[in-house]
Amino acid sequence: MFLNPYFILKNLWRHRELIKSFSKREVISKYKGSILGIMWSFITPLLMLAVYTFVFSEVFNAKWGTASDSKIEFAIIIFCGLITFSIFGDVISRSPYLILGNANYVKKVVFPLEILPVVALGSALITSLISMCILIACIGIFMHAVHWTLIFIPLVLCPLMLLSLGFGWLLSSLGVYLRDIAQIITIAVQALMLLSPIFYPVTAIPKDLLFIYYFNPVGYVVEDMRRVMIWGQLPDWNVWGIEMLIGLVVFYLGYIWFNKTKSGFSDVI
Repeated sequence: MFLNPYFILKNLWRHRELIKSFSKREVISKYKGSILGIMWSFITPLLMLAVYTFVFSEVFNAKWGTASDSKIEFAIIIFCGLITFSIFGDVISRSPYLILGNANYVKKVVFPLEILPVVALGSALITSLISMCILIACIGIFMHAVHWTLIFIPLVLCPLMLLSLGFGWLLSSLGVYLRDIAQIITIAVQALMLLSPIFYPVTAIPKDLLFIYYFNPVGYVVEDMRRVMIWGQLPDWNVWGIEMLIGLVVFYLGYIWFNKTKSGFSDVI
């Protein structure tokens, strides 16, 4: 069945209040019952940043290849990459469980199941926004510069959000029919993180392995986020255009797949 892309966006917009409410609830419930509560969303990325920075800058003595050998700058560069990847990684990791974990919405009530990956993305964006505020503060304090190119962050993230939703719909559907997909995706996300230029610059990739970077859509977004947030440069618009096209195709096909398979969820669950 052919679906007009405008219809997909209109349908999601119609449920915007429900998406907003569920996303907010997910972030709050994640830390419910803990002593520090929402503060963990600040503490966790800082602790992970400290661990990764120590391992790569002290143990492996890694260098980024910039004019500065500052470990703080190295930490900021890594942190930016981790924040960007976490948006995609969080959605993809959770997707196989989204329908299975909300079986009551499948069986008992009429519920727009297609919003569940959107809710997962919304929750990931809220958490990442907090981390971005920390990152911007660190750039201002330690690098003495907050660039006007920050305004391009939403545009840079657009392809990543489209990819996340497209794969989110695909994997949430497959997770119902193929239960082993969750374990495969866990390994795949970890592998993709290590294959993306998060802990090392693109220049460090051997020439005979550069094809991995070229076919990794997340890597381009990571690089563009560093351009606009850390170095005050414009995104690579040519690559961004290609990324948007790929993102739109994945977004559309993922929704089509989900829409065609969701009628069988109640039978399997």
